[in-house]
Amino acid sequence: MFQVRIHGRGGQGAVTAAEMLSVAAFVEGRHAQAFPSFGSERTGAPVVSFCRIDDAPIRNREPVAKPDGLIVQDPTLLHQVDVFGGLKADGQVLINSAKDPEALGLVDAGDRVRPDRLLAIPATEIAREHLGRPLPNAVLLGAFAAFTGVISLDSVLSAITRRFDGPIGDRNAAGASAAYEYVRRKTEEPALA
Repeated sequence: MFQVRIHGRGGQGAVTAAEMLSVAAFVEGRHAQAFPSFGSERTGAPVVSFCRIDDAPIRNREPVAKPDGLIVQDPTLLHQVDVFGGLKADGQVLINSAKDPEALGLVDAGDRVRPDRLLAIPATEIAREHLGRPLPNAVLLGAFAAFTGVISLDSVLSAITRRFDGPIGDRNAAGASAAYEYVRRKTEEPALA
């Protein structure tokens, strides 16, 4: 089972991202579940959503305490919330930021996540370019598909266009595709010697 925890703020689409991720798994014929956890229901408040993906039925209904993957939609949460809490030793972390992990103050994150399993992507900027709005959720799902390989880009695009009709779906899908390619280029770059 692959377990994902998504950290964001109200209004950024963290709950919708978990739902679309689960739909992408369903498209592939897999089992999935998605659900949120939040306190105050207001725009800008911290929100956490969860998604589990497996090839077998999923019986666990508890919040994801030991994620295999983290998606951080808002980098301001990195120093306000324990986003890395419970992350598995080989867990992967995707952060929405134009800054690299060192510039985000994550030099000490090495004891919680391997540097090759931590990636920052300018999802908000990609969303602005394709959607005209700073909504990173669909963009981050495209990046997640490339970074983890847990789901395919085609499944993510199918989930996005099922959730959003017409031009909005097309623009979200274009943003997800751009993020997918961004991550592929970024992870294929040779390490600096």
